[in-house]
Amino acid sequence: MKKIDVAIVGASGYTGLELVKILVNHPIFNLTYIANSSGDTTLVELHNSFDKVFNCDIKKADPKEISKKAQLCFLALPHKTSMSFAKELLNLDVKVVDLSADYRLDLETYEKYYCKHEDLEHLPNAVYGLPEFYKDKIKEASLVANPGCYPTATLLALLPFVKYFKTKTNIFVDAKSGVSGAGKKLNETTQFVTINDNIFSYNPFKHRHMPEIKEKIKLLGNKDLNINFVPHLIPVTRGMLISIYGTLNSDIDAKKVLKEYYKDSMFIRIKDKPVDIKSTAGTNFCDIFVEQNGDAIFINSSIDNLLRGASSQAVVNANLMYKLDEDLGINKIAYIP
Repeated sequence: MKKIDVAIVGASGYTGLELVKILVNHPIFNLTYIANSSGDTTLVELHNSFDKVFNCDIKKADPKEISKKAQLCFLALPHKTSMSFAKELLNLDVKVVDLSADYRLDLETYEKYYCKHEDLEHLPNAVYGLPEFYKDKIKEASLVANPGCYPTATLLALLPFVKYFKTKTNIFVDAKSGVSGAGKKLNETTQFVTINDNIFSYNPFKHRHMPEIKEKIKLLGNKDLNINFVPHLIPVTRGMLISIYGTLNSDIDAKKVLKEYYKDSMFIRIKDKPVDIKSTAGTNFCDIFVEQNGDAIFINSSIDNLLRGASSQAVVNANLMYKLDEDLGINKIAYIP
């Protein structure tokens, strides 16, 4: 099959690094352009692990130059920065997979929790990049809004049970993420002396991913649940563990419901015991476990925050956009024994 030229803007961070690692081994996608905000460096200077494996110049991002060298661009940029690039690229007929939050939410919610949106032309056409639910739309999309780690792990665990929750009940989401989820930028909470041998919550009930989770549950599950989301930082490099607690409105076999719901999903694994982060590290899998006690339910999910929560999910979405096999070029074996 003919190669498809792709670009990455935002190569300096962890998600950009993971994108390069996937794409240099992809059998169809040909990585022709890598850029960041400044240029004037090489991939090996940014990420020494590529020495004697793959190297290229890092350019200063230029949408017109990208349009000459690539058919699709992955944007691994912060919110607000990303939409300005996406707008130009789409107008130049370059497809976009955006890893920021800029196209994940409706306009009102986005502007309430982030900033004023600068691309009202393309926002309505963005497809939310959760393949288990939007696969057919992703296949026809020019712009995919790739979900982040917290919404991905939470939604995949919650959605099979939305219609079985009691109305107006509280759903509690206890979310724990590895430090890489905070990005490369140094701050007090991610310093070794702070995070080592430590664990702490942050932004309880106020995290900006909580409204995203609520919005997608209402759209996909046709129910407005009272989501109470509390994220925690844990002293590991990568991985995410979600624990969800709720109250059911009917007598169901939760394990049976979960298995039936995801029976045709390539990257969902239903587990018979509580999940762990080692088993999904380095993969695009989401492992899910469920247990119930009368009308009380506990749902447990695990993903790699940098891969299923960012880069590998982005490549899965790109595969779908070009009608390729969903798992093409995607690692399925965990990094950690």
